[in-house]
Amino acid sequence: MDYKNMKFKVSKGCDHGLCCRAYGRQDRQLNTCDWLADVPGNAESTDLVEVQFKNTRKGYYHNVNGLDLKKGDIVAVESTPGHDIGIVTLTGRLVKLQIKKANLKSADDIKRIYRIAKPVDIEKYEEAKSREHDTMIQSRQIAKNLNLQMKIGDVEYQGDGNKAIFYYIADERVDFRQLIKDLAAAFHVRIEMKQIGARQEAGRIGGTGPCGRELCCATWMKNFVSVSTNAARFQDISLNPQKLAGMCAKLKCCLNYEVDGYVEAGKKVPSREIILQTMDNDYHLFKSDILSGLITYSTDKNMAANLETITAQRAHEIIDMNRHGEKPLSLLENDRAKAPKKHKDLLEDDINRFDSSKRKKKNKNRNVPNNIKPQVDNAENGNADNNKSNYRPQRNNNRRRNYPPNVENNGQEG
Repeated sequence: MDYKNMKFKVSKGCDHGLCCRAYGRQDRQLNTCDWLADVPGNAESTDLVEVQFKNTRKGYYHNVNGLDLKKGDIVAVESTPGHDIGIVTLTGRLVKLQIKKANLKSADDIKRIYRIAKPVDIEKYEEAKSREHDTMIQSRQIAKNLNLQMKIGDVEYQGDGNKAIFYYIADERVDFRQLIKDLAAAFHVRIEMKQIGARQEAGRIGGTGPCGRELCCATWMKNFVSVSTNAARFQDISLNPQKLAGMCAKLKCCLNYEVDGYVEAGKKVPSREIILQTMDNDYHLFKSDILSGLITYSTDKNMAANLETITAQRAHEIIDMNRHGEKPLSLLENDRAKAPKKHKDLLEDDINRFDSSKRKKKNKNRNVPNNIKPQVDNAENGNADNNKSNYRPQRNNNRRRNYPPNVENNGQEG
């Protein structure tokens, strides 16, 4: 094959695969998959464009100039006052569904896209973003001096630096009219206060949940649904506040993910108040595995005694039999009788079963070198005691040969 005459396209950035057109880079929060990206004429079907700003703030704009926009393009959009800088996250037909989901009923909320951002716009944008952290620290001190019961969680400057949005959290209503005056005098920009909840704050800050993955509110979750402890009860989760609470100190949003499946599966499980009656005893519901359909019954209502695990189908069969005045032999399938327990007599076992195993004989010749063979005792010669000493290895006395030194009477070394 002639590779010299072939033309290859080198992919850069998000140009490869569905990365740019459908999914986009995953460094943007609340990223939406455009599953209509490969449909011909999708981008020309509407001039509406979804633009995302810092963290989770999104806006919808008209592409009045007919710009060829794709996901990831940095654009300058209309704002009040001036302009703002954002990143295109969605184009085409799905934008209409996103607008409907965001409940934007007024046409005045949809502004225009001016142009693709120029290098001058990017410089102003970076300069404005560099002041956000210091502004947040100073604004917290100003709010503290005014004794306001609020927490300023984040500050977002507009792309041209003429406006700043202060996101705050407060349990009660706060009169921040004086705060706005002090902030405007300190930073010389237009001030906008926006209240958010604890979950919105967690989504803006981001982090890793106890599952080891990034927070759902910081990646894909757009609407926050109320979560109650009933969701934990349906799933038989321990009502431990420390385990049920998320990074926002509220109940975890993931408690609602599987609750519908547990509710449907729980309909097949008999009620806890129903007692199963058999020939041998009455059984109370002790615990139930909803997803596998296994139920454990106990002969005592308040404690675990004579536990028997059966399927939900078998439990309903016994309930129907009890309604007709019949009692099965046991809870087992096919109405089998329960095998009696055999009591084991300890005397039947070996009484030496707990004794330690016989000790291995010690090797008396373990210290004898291999090249020296032990002499055989000669009982007739009566040298048994003398031969025992031959088994011992010779002591190395070389190191003590010259110690201590021989000293003569005159005190000189011999």
